[in-house]
Amino acid sequence: MELNGKTVAILVENLYQELEVWYPLLRFREAGARVLTVGQEAGQTYTSKHGYPVVADRALAQISAGELDALVIPGGYAPDILRRYPKALDLVRDMNAAGKIVAAICHAAWVLCSAGILKGRRATCFFAIKDDLIHAGASYVDEEVVVDRNLITSRKPDDLPAFCREIIAALRGAR
Repeated sequence: MELNGKTVAILVENLYQELEVWYPLLRFREAGARVLTVGQEAGQTYTSKHGYPVVADRALAQISAGELDALVIPGGYAPDILRRYPKALDLVRDMNAAGKIVAAICHAAWVLCSAGILKGRRATCFFAIKDDLIHAGASYVDEEVVVDRNLITSRKPDDLPAFCREIIAALRGAR
């Protein structure tokens, strides 16, 4: 399995976009990675925009960049909540400072903006928040996936195959 020995965390919060949590979660598990769902509270059930549940394996306060190889931030409306949690922003900053993969899709770019890691970086997101990326100092690119060193971003659920492909390539050291 191509991702054996790798640990990927996926941030979860209410009102997440279903595909942007479940597609990467299942794809990375299928490839052999240990995948953890991480929310404000371990054991809590978070529901998607349409009510689909996911249970957080770990709490934000119980996870550190040192135990992860990649952090995935899904979209939906959840990022607007996640960006309010200092622990979530600290995790994003710590992962970025360590040069580890930080991957965000759709509205998840809001978390990157709030974490202050976009200045001078190329990134993409859902078109409705591109001004937020630009104001945070990023160079906005309208492409299905944008890789800038350890930062991997995509625009929408349709981009998930390319998004996951690039995360897997980075985890395998193919970048």
